[in-house]
Amino acid sequence: MIIDRIVNLPLKHSFFLFGPRKTGKSTLLQTFLPKDSVLYYDLLLTEEYRRLVLDPQLFLEEISRRPVRATHVIVDEIQRIPELLNMIHYILERPNSPHFCLSGSSARKLKRGKGNLLGGRALLRNLYPLTHLELKERFYLNRALSLGTLPSIYLASSEQEAKDSLRAYVEVYLKEEIQAEAYTRKLDCFIRFLDLAADSNGNIINYSTISRECGVSYNTVKDYFQILEDTLVGFFLSPYARAVRRRLIQHPKFYFFDTGIARAFKRILTVELMPKTYEYGRAFEHFVIAEIMRLNSYRQRDLRLSFYGTAGHAEVDLIVETPRHETFAIEIKSSQRPEIEALRGLKSFKAICPRAKLFCLSTAQHRREVEGCLMLPWQEIFSELGL
Repeated sequence: MIIDRIVNLPLKHSFFLFGPRKTGKSTLLQTFLPKDSVLYYDLLLTEEYRRLVLDPQLFLEEISRRPVRATHVIVDEIQRIPELLNMIHYILERPNSPHFCLSGSSARKLKRGKGNLLGGRALLRNLYPLTHLELKERFYLNRALSLGTLPSIYLASSEQEAKDSLRAYVEVYLKEEIQAEAYTRKLDCFIRFLDLAADSNGNIINYSTISRECGVSYNTVKDYFQILEDTLVGFFLSPYARAVRRRLIQHPKFYFFDTGIARAFKRILTVELMPKTYEYGRAFEHFVIAEIMRLNSYRQRDLRLSFYGTAGHAEVDLIVETPRHETFAIEIKSSQRPEIEALRGLKSFKAICPRAKLFCLSTAQHRREVEGCLMLPWQEIFSELGL
């Protein structure tokens, strides 16, 4: 089943395509261009990997002898042989060079291995799990909240198959991604950290508490979170920091890149996600914020995302600032008719940012205005933000 992806891949420029495993990078690259115009290298194939790692010069020779119609070269999982990037750099300096489409799980492995990121000669693109706009009529909110939207998992033939795939994904990530990050000597500490990071998903990070419970230093915990961000397994949401007269929260929040992955790390896939429960509300908030983050990246809108929190416990789930200096304060509630109490944090934010537009998103079917706040069906916020 082919689903049109929103990410804008340039036809006439080389690019890196980064994204977590199973987001569909290989499928996208294989369908991006006519097959007869592409020279394709899949470094996950053992035979392909071995012949190029033993003799990287073959890569240069084969590209120099490529058919005239081969205008593009795809290298899937480029981080497996970073040395090829030096050759790609050399080729790009030559006249009539092909365009390179280079995929990988993140730039971290390339940087760690001192890989050549081509000095701006290749654009950067990220690929995320499916958005509700890409799924269109196949989108079901409860399925997205419970299982996430990684393509092969969301589109699995049964819920049990999807859950089995999520468990396998987490296991593979632990065994392959983490050990590859040179933390094998403290793998037990990292596994404990992942449990605590999953429990903290969507909450303000308490580095000191996690450090104490993992038995590692404060800075090591920060490094662990950085690994998750660098490998695109999660993202930080920074605290809003433009109010000088209020004591604001200083630590960021952290979200896993997918709601299903977060539930798999927490080992709660067997627990049915029911509307009107705390876990459902947290999953809904996670999903909406991740959707806005993904579409902001795809549409290249340069929106600044943060959250608002004060020492007095006034909170707003998401603050969005645009390049035109517009500010949107967004509270996210999974109920169909949020209570007026949900507006407390928005009113607090309005006091320090009078120009802010206030929104409360929910699963309601119709919009209404309450005390200066626009109560919206969650799907409508994307057009409000220009996404």
